[in-house]
Amino acid sequence: MRNRWSAASAAAAAALLALTGCGSDESGAAAAGPHYYLSLGDSITVGVQPGEDRIPQETSESYTDMLYRHLYDSDSTLRHERIGCGGEDTTTFLEGGLPSCEKRYDGAPQIEAAEDFLSEHEGQVSLVTVTIGGNNFTRCVEGLGDTEDVSSAVLDTDCVDDGLERIESEAPEIADRLRTAAGPDTQIIGMTYYNPFLAAMLLEAEAEAEPSEEPSPEEAEDAEPEIDPDAGPSLAEAEGELPLDASLGGYATDVLEQMNESLRSAYAAADIQVADVEAAFDSTDFDVPEDSGTGWPANVQAVCDLTWMCNTERGPDIHPNSEGARVIAEAFRAHLS
Repeated sequence: MRNRWSAASAAAAAALLALTGCGSDESGAAAAGPHYYLSLGDSITVGVQPGEDRIPQETSESYTDMLYRHLYDSDSTLRHERIGCGGEDTTTFLEGGLPSCEKRYDGAPQIEAAEDFLSEHEGQVSLVTVTIGGNNFTRCVEGLGDTEDVSSAVLDTDCVDDGLERIESEAPEIADRLRTAAGPDTQIIGMTYYNPFLAAMLLEAEAEAEPSEEPSPEEAEDAEPEIDPDAGPSLAEAEGELPLDASLGGYATDVLEQMNESLRSAYAAADIQVADVEAAFDSTDFDVPEDSGTGWPANVQAVCDLTWMCNTERGPDIHPNSEGARVIAEAFRAHLS
């Protein structure tokens, strides 16, 4: 008798809830409030690209915007919280120091802004992406502001060593703090980087190889500049300032691989997935494809196609163009759960 009464009462209650709408999925979703995709990081996060005046500016064509549009197509209740800021490196991400960025976070460093958002929206953040580390090296290159004078560009190896050391020590703290703030169930995806300076080496090689007279097709093919991955000093051997030319192929690859390995290790330890942008940009592939129309290595071709480095009207500029942002977004999409 008792069980029959309970079943009848439950049925009546369910009917009442159905009539009033109080038990519907729509009401439950509304009660839970919105949920979020949180993007963090540097200028790649906020879609910085050079304008027609060659001045870098934020756009709505970042990989994070493209990733959000993809997610929104499946879930129109998702909101995008974009906290990233151009110029951030691993140190400023943790400690602040960039006035233009701190204005966005009420004077706090970006990591604290991220922690505050995750705390205030506990249980509502379904995805976090982070892109940080590339700016540890952007200040290490001097004289790369004019394609007509690329021969003046030099690389400060002491600056590079410092950038690598900061990534190795600071990326684990960034990863650990994000995981702690987000909790164990929130998906977080970081990324590796491409090497935009491969194109600068190509520009310098082309400048050196430029003939005084119009060459024949055979002479032009023979004079095609090459970037040798085994040329020049290794990371362990390089010292002082080095010309940013084709002889830095081996050094540049060593730097990229060590940087990305530090990022992978830090993210893996915090259960953060990694979008392999290094591979998406063919970053360590120095082979020339058989069907190449330029004779350039695959990694140089990718940088020219996917960034503004080889654009003579707006570049050279290290940032991804719209196609480059799409490729990066695809690398992230491969990990979406």
